[in-house]
Amino acid sequence: MKTQLKYLATAGVAMTLSACVGGVTGVKMGESGTLATGSAGGGNAANANAQLERCDQPFGTIALIEDQGSDWYRILTHQYRLTSTVPVLRLLIQQSNCFIVVERGRGMAMMQQERALQDSGELRAESNFGKGQMVSADYSLAPEVLFSARDTSGLRGAVGAVGGGMLGAIAGAIRTNEAATLVTLVDNRSGVQVGVAEGSAKNTDLNLGGIFFGGGMGAGLGGYTNTPQGKVIAGAFMNAYNQLVVATRNYQPQTMGDQGLGTGGRLGVDGGAQPAGSPSGALTLRDAQARLNDLGYEVGTPDGQMGPRTRNALNQFQADRGITVTGRLDTITQAELRR
Repeated sequence: MKTQLKYLATAGVAMTLSACVGGVTGVKMGESGTLATGSAGGGNAANANAQLERCDQPFGTIALIEDQGSDWYRILTHQYRLTSTVPVLRLLIQQSNCFIVVERGRGMAMMQQERALQDSGELRAESNFGKGQMVSADYSLAPEVLFSARDTSGLRGAVGAVGGGMLGAIAGAIRTNEAATLVTLVDNRSGVQVGVAEGSAKNTDLNLGGIFFGGGMGAGLGGYTNTPQGKVIAGAFMNAYNQLVVATRNYQPQTMGDQGLGTGGRLGVDGGAQPAGSPSGALTLRDAQARLNDLGYEVGTPDGQMGPRTRNALNQFQADRGITVTGRLDTITQAELRR
């Protein structure tokens, strides 16, 4: 009976091995259920995962900013033996055609080197590495990875009950790995956070290196021990990026209404800037709408909301008064409306 149980347990582990060697098992990636794959060239994508969100036209240019001094990055590169997340994200972003990636990482050193060679006269005259050609990054994307690894105690207990030694060592290496990722999109001109999205993925992997085969026989599997983590992290990033793209498609800027961003806020902290409409004399948007109506710039019933009619009226008023056309109720426009 014990022999039979041991055989069944060994067969069960073998079946688990065969299921896992082929790839990630039990991957849970939110609603997208996707992994990064394929290639990209310009606006074209080859062999991209069908579940990756795509855009007909990019929202703008983007640079990837990876905090390599953070705790999550140290775990990624030391514990999991994985490399930078940037290549995976570059692939996803270019395949999606939702942003155009610009280099702000290690490639900048090569760009600077070529410019230095141009300045020294070493490059051919027609090389054209002069100034004024680099494209600005409209946005930056900051990735972050969160990890969790839990032993699957049920399988460990079942195998341990019928045999120790090698089977116990295998069971001790079976884990459930999860990855949660965050991607944060920031407007580089204003510094305003445009969007943020979370993604998650889950798989069951077997940490085989140096355990199942032992010694030198397992050396060839060293890279495989990291592959499941790499795949699950890529899936979590795709899940997060897809959600970010969906949110960006429906993007509506946060607005302060009658008060510009970064001008003190509405909370009126003691000793800080006074909120709009306070005794400091700032003109509220509702008052400005009433004044625009009086001057013949029809905005409808004053409601204190920055709608299209109000913005168009402000644009026209600013143009007529010869001041900078911003479509906002800035300080100069308030002064003109008081005249």
